[in-house]
Amino acid sequence: MERVRRALAPVRQQVAELIEAWGVAWRRSMQLRVVISTLALSTAVVLVLGMVLQTQIAQRLLQNKEHDARTRTEAGAVLLERDLAGVDPEREGAQGELNNALDRLTNASAADDQSATAGEFRAVLTTSAGDGGSQVSAGPVEDVPATLREAVAAGALASQYTTTLSEHSVEVPTLVVGQPVRTAVGDLEFYLLFPLTSEQRTLGTVQSTLIVAGLLLLLLLAAIAGLVTRQVVRPVRQAAEIAERFADGHLDERMPVQGEDEVARLAESYNEMASSIQSQIHQLEEFGALQRRFTSDVSHELRTPLTTVRMAADVLYASREELLPALRRSSELLVAELDRFEALLADLLEISRLDAGVAELGAERVDMRAVVVRAVEAVRGIADETGTPLELELPTGVYAEVDPRRVERIVRNLVANAIDHSESRPVRVVLAEDEHAVAVLVRDHGVGLRPGEASLVFNRFWRAEESRARRSGGSGLGLAIAIEDARLHGGWLQAWGEIGDGAAFRLTLPRTLGDDVESSPLPLGPADDAPPGAEAATSVPTPPVGWPVTVPSHPSDASGPGEDP
Repeated sequence: MERVRRALAPVRQQVAELIEAWGVAWRRSMQLRVVISTLALSTAVVLVLGMVLQTQIAQRLLQNKEHDARTRTEAGAVLLERDLAGVDPEREGAQGELNNALDRLTNASAADDQSATAGEFRAVLTTSAGDGGSQVSAGPVEDVPATLREAVAAGALASQYTTTLSEHSVEVPTLVVGQPVRTAVGDLEFYLLFPLTSEQRTLGTVQSTLIVAGLLLLLLLAAIAGLVTRQVVRPVRQAAEIAERFADGHLDERMPVQGEDEVARLAESYNEMASSIQSQIHQLEEFGALQRRFTSDVSHELRTPLTTVRMAADVLYASREELLPALRRSSELLVAELDRFEALLADLLEISRLDAGVAELGAERVDMRAVVVRAVEAVRGIADETGTPLELELPTGVYAEVDPRRVERIVRNLVANAIDHSESRPVRVVLAEDEHAVAVLVRDHGVGLRPGEASLVFNRFWRAEESRARRSGGSGLGLAIAIEDARLHGGWLQAWGEIGDGAAFRLTLPRTLGDDVESSPLPLGPADDAPPGAEAATSVPTPPVGWPVTVPSHPSDASGPGEDP
């Protein structure tokens, strides 16, 4: 049995492949669906019409046959009553007289046009089986059904369809018509057996003609359906191909316009739409290039006056002890705001390079722990000033191929942002790795994020609340630059937050530049820092705009949205 199963395995595989290929063709080809549907409906109609026609023709043939047979039987009975008026069936020699009468009937019928209409027949003449005496018969009386003999013995003209055997023992459908023949001594039973071979041949010819005509009609309908559908499907398929090329960036693609029908109007409408979209895309490209050039030019042009102002501010700040208290405070504010202004200019230049697509990635294999430590140490002064504890979980030996400058900037922005909103509660920084990716999680327990804000935090110049005090300054572009840096590495930067439960930001990068990130080694949400025995919150992490959402079955299993982008 196992040998047979193994031998049939290739056949089953081929059948499965054929079924799959047929399913693909059925789903993708409207022309195939229309032709097959037309064939199925046409086949049903042809079968019904063929059955109705065949039934009607068979009934008409049998009705005519039965009518002619009855007429011929009545005429034969009249002849036999005249020839056998004085014959006594019980007298010796009556068998010969019956045979002679049937011979005369057959000879007379051969020259009769009415008999030619009824067709060939065999005659039977016999005494009634219920007379009590010996039965005298002429002809194949054994082929006459008993039920018909009972009806004829009762004095009625009756007919019945039966099956008889020919000389070659072949079953032949036969129509038997019987009628009593009155003589001076008693009644005789007279039967004519009409074989239905000619009618059977006629029905066979009709059936063959209907089958051939039906097949030809189905082929013709399939060809017509294919041609008609092709006239509709071909321009639609052409439009789909042109639309795909247009979507790939070939903005000059247009549909050919032929005629004035609906397809031509569709082509004209599509071409007008494509021209409008092309014009708008060109305008947006020009506007975007102008905007990037303006940002870059303004940033560069501000460098010179900013340097001059910086020199003057440094002179004032250096001699602030000699100034009045009000002027001393003004010099300190001036220097602080100049620092923010320089940071804003640097961020504007960086975002303009990212928008222009000219940002370069200086990737190298580095120790991720050292990168994260440098980023945390850069903002430790802010943490100490606000009394915010920094909890670090940074294992050693975690290496990845990244741009250390950009990754350090991402982590620095995330930690500074967490300190600003943690309300002096602990901020955790966790580093982890798996076979394909490394991840850095920055978790605070501050005010958190409202529903929907996790998808807005990466927008430029967006703030959760304008009234919140910020200690680290900031240009409003830090997270926007951070997510662009993450995408430049081919990784993710995702956010989660809940009111009163804090927020979490997770950076996931491939260990080798160019690899695809399919999952993160760290979960995103409250499950990672729940105390022992405590039940984690049941919220679903919300990814940034453009990232798909994966809803975990349980928070403890959550690895965040976008695990399968």
